[in-house]
Amino acid sequence: MKKIFNLLLCFFPFITLNAQINEIGVFLGGSNFVGDVGSTTYIAPEKLAFGVLYKWNKSPRHSYRFSYTQSTVAGNDKNSDETGRSNRGYSFENDIKELSAGLEFNFFDFNLHDYHTKVTPYIYSGLNFFMFDQLYRFTTSPNVTYSENSSSFAIPIILGIKSNITPHFVLGAEVGARYTFTDAIDGSNPNTDSANILKFGNLNNNDWYVFSGITLTYTFGQKPCYCAE
Repeated sequence: MKKIFNLLLCFFPFITLNAQINEIGVFLGGSNFVGDVGSTTYIAPEKLAFGVLYKWNKSPRHSYRFSYTQSTVAGNDKNSDETGRSNRGYSFENDIKELSAGLEFNFFDFNLHDYHTKVTPYIYSGLNFFMFDQLYRFTTSPNVTYSENSSSFAIPIILGIKSNITPHFVLGAEVGARYTFTDAIDGSNPNTDSANILKFGNLNNNDWYVFSGITLTYTFGQKPCYCAE
């Protein structure tokens, strides 16, 4: 009977979380924006970003990952190398509150029950839901932004490297770009047909925002049944 029970745990890992190794921790870093206002540098953190995350390690190579992260993103045309933007002089700030769920893949085996120090690069992607203020500008006052509550989805593309620095703590460093399904974070293309609302920039390209920083997670749970090994 005991053998049958163990076999069921292998085929149905969701029966108990204690059958897997878990990680819970924090993210701390910075954010930057890439869109129609401000600099076009992809990795240039300038605003504080922070959050919490949880990982359920399904095997030494992949984990289900869930997180909440928030930050202010900003853009200023005066920081752009493009002459047209510098002369235009638009700027904005917006608050991003993001929920993310997806799959993290380790390039090397990362068995946390082997207490030897290990290092592995990793990649993460999934689906994000985020809340922000949809910004817009009136044609009569283009340097002033107005806002209304809004939300959208994004695809995260995160690259990082991590190591188990102690038997129960994992330290990582990562850079994650989010391709959003909106072009209204900076106010360049609000969802309205009003002739009084200004639209500008490349209206065929959606906005991006980037979180760069470190993660520190605490590991807990019984030794998992890695059935594929």
